[in-house]
Parts: sequence; structure tokens; C-alpha cells
Amino acid sequence: MPRRNDIKKILIIGSGPIVIGQACEFDYSGTQACKALREDGYEVVLVNSNPATIMTDPDTADRTYIEPITWQYVEEIIRKERPDALLPTLGGQTGLNTAMDLVRNGVLEKYGVEMIGAKEEVIKRAEERDTFKQIMLSIGLDVPRSHTVHTMEEAREAVKDIGLPIIIRASFTLGGTGGGIAYNIEEFEDKVRRGLALSPITEVLLEESILGWKEYEMEVMRDNADNVVIICAIENFDPMGVHTGDSITVAPAQTLTDKEYQRMRDATILVMRAIGVETGGSNVQFAIN
Repeated sequence: MPRRNDIKKILIIGSGPIVIGQACEFDYSGTQACKALREDGYEVVLVNSNPATIMTDPDTADRTYIEPITWQYVEEIIRKERPDALLPTLGGQTGLNTAMDLVRNGVLEKYGVEMIGAKEEVIKRAEERDTFKQIMLSIGLDVPRSHTVHTMEEAREAVKDIGLPIIIRASFTLGGTGGGIAYNIEEFEDKVRRGLALSPITEVLLEESILGWKEYEMEVMRDNADNVVIICAIENFDPMGVHTGDSITVAPAQTLTDKEYQRMRDATILVMRAIGVETGGSNVQFAIN
């Protein structure tokens, strides 16, 4: 990709403390990004609330702010630093959510900051559970039956259709936060209530259970010119029902037939194009019966 000369200063949002769902790979990739961008002659400003990471070492970025990663704090940094661009894709869920808050509150528009790496619509398509489901169906991929709910009343109607056990996923959270599996109606009520409270947009996806299926992941990269590279296929040692962050994973995948692998590979490329990820690494997860 040719170098962009209209951008001089880039703000990177780090991932903050390491938790499941945004583990050390974000620290590592964020640190690499700081190095790569500076080598290319860009000025890099970093905000990260984790003083214990190598990413906040004085040599990593031109300026480092060890501040809480909230849109209000980041707005102050933008006001002071006036970056040309914001790179949110290296800060895990924290980075993406903060970037979306900045967009929603008009901060990026106010200071003329361009979001690079993934546009607002791309993050929405990947994060809003129902939007993601519709896109997957439109490109011919199968997804579990599901209902998106915003209240307990809607949830009670949905469980009548889907049945138990049922999978609960809160929107705009990662690492299983606000989600889980309900085997009976008491657990269901409790977990949905918690999921609605923890989702920043008070939205929960209720999904048909596929517990026990095999789980695979594809690591993939795509650029603006639509070049797509599959880095590797990863197999989860544990079946669906054990969160990927808690599971042992093996790369390359061990028990896939070539046909299954090729289908997954083609599907991964379709997903990247349909969601519209423009740059950097992504992870697409599959369940296979």
C-alpha cells in the first residue's frame, strides 16, 4: 500500500489492563504498530491506562498518556494533540467501544479526525449482533437461530421459540462478559438481566445452543486493495461451550478434512469483504458439526 502523506499525526488507543477477550496480543500488536508508524515517519500519540505494559515505555510512542480510556479523556487528548487520524483497531474491545463513543458524541467530526483501520460502519457491522447475523445470512453462511432483545419481556417471548439450553450474548462486549449458557428458566432470567445491564446499548442476543460442536478459528488479514491472506487455522481443544479464551488452542488445525478447511477459508474471505475490514489482523470463528 502506498504511504499516505495527508496524515502526519496518529492517535492510537491501547487496550488497558489485560483481560480475556483482549489479551496480550493487543499489547504486542499495538507496540508493533507504534514502531512501524514511527519508522514510516508518522508522529504517534498513545493513550493506554496500563502502566505495566511495554507499550507505555517512553521509547514506544512520541507521546504517551497513561489515562483512563474513556471518550471524555480521549477527547481532551484530541483537543490538546490535534491528531489527523485515530487508529482504534489495536485496543481490543476497549479501543473499539471508545472510538464508537467518540463518533456518537461528535468528537471526531468536531476536531476533523479521520478513523483509520476500520470505519464506524465496519465496527457496527461486526459488533451489533443482529446486523452481523443478517450479513452472514446474506453471504450464504449458516448461523444459529436467534433473537435480539432489549427488555426482559422480549427475552421471555424469545425463549419460548428457541427453547433451552440457550446461549446469551451481550452486544458490544467481549470475552463472554454479560453472556453465558442458561439450562433452566431461573438461570435464564438472571443472566439476561445481567447481560442487558452490561451491554452499553442494552442489547442481548439469545441464540440456539450448539454445545459440543467443534470450534475453529481463522486468523486473517486484508488490505484496502482487497488482498486477503489466511495466516493460520486454529483448532480449539475444547468444544463449543467452553469460551475460546479459556480453551487450549492448537495451530495449525489438526482434525479438519481438506474440504472443510477450504470451505472455511472461502467463508473467511467472504466475511472479511462483507464486514469491510480494511486493514490488519482479524479472527473469524466457526463451529463445525
